[in-house]
Amino acid sequence: MHHKPLHLVLEDGTVFKGKSFGYEKPVAGEVVFSTGMVGYTESLSDPSYAGQILTLTYPLIGNYGVPKDEIINGISTFYESEKIQAAGLIVSDFSFEYSHWNATKSLSDWLKENQVPAVYGIDTRELTKLVREKGTMLGKLVFPDQEDISFVNPDDENQVAKASCTEVITYGNGKNKVVLVDCGVKHNIIRCLLKRDTTVVRVPWDYDFNGLDFDGLFISNGPGNPAYCEATVANIRKAMLSWNSPGICNFTKSWFCC
Repeated sequence: MHHKPLHLVLEDGTVFKGKSFGYEKPVAGEVVFSTGMVGYTESLSDPSYAGQILTLTYPLIGNYGVPKDEIINGISTFYESEKIQAAGLIVSDFSFEYSHWNATKSLSDWLKENQVPAVYGIDTRELTKLVREKGTMLGKLVFPDQEDISFVNPDDENQVAKASCTEVITYGNGKNKVVLVDCGVKHNIIRCLLKRDTTVVRVPWDYDFNGLDFDGLFISNGPGNPAYCEATVANIRKAMLSWNSPGICNFTKSWFCC
């Protein structure tokens, strides 16, 4: 099987040479790493990695494939969102053979379906040391025989707005109503809330939820620079001020963030 050469180029000029096993297009973003031994499907579909090129430090990736893309009641059964969120993937050794009772496709096929480039054959230990020592680093995955692209800083755009839902979505029918401000929420957070007899009302990052009746407020984590979330902060501030206003005594309301 022939795989095209694919290079990782860092903003400091460092070049790592590997081979492509994902979608064949160049991509630029912020290079980050994860040290988990398993969970590449969950990490890749996590909205927190939007705009980032994810490095997996565990040496062998892909051996258990990818589960089916199943959505039940608006929530993914096995993923953390409806698609791959990371801009690209970097691994040391990719397993072209996979085996798992729940697998329906290879990691390579899933990446190609989502048009996400990926490279293997990279010394991920050395790369991780560089990122740890130098901090945030921009990088790009480029094919040496194709046109070059510029570096892209994902913090130059509002990644939260990209990752958030665009309309109000309600899940479950529990006795406790929780408003979830979606700044890039993982689906497992919704699953965990639903297990606790809740009705989850998921609202966009800039939605003014103060007119809703609810028992708890949940602010999710998410990608990018939180400085863009001025509307979110304003809505949370308004809610907290109203709960603490003179004459209002409502001890049922609570708020928490991830």
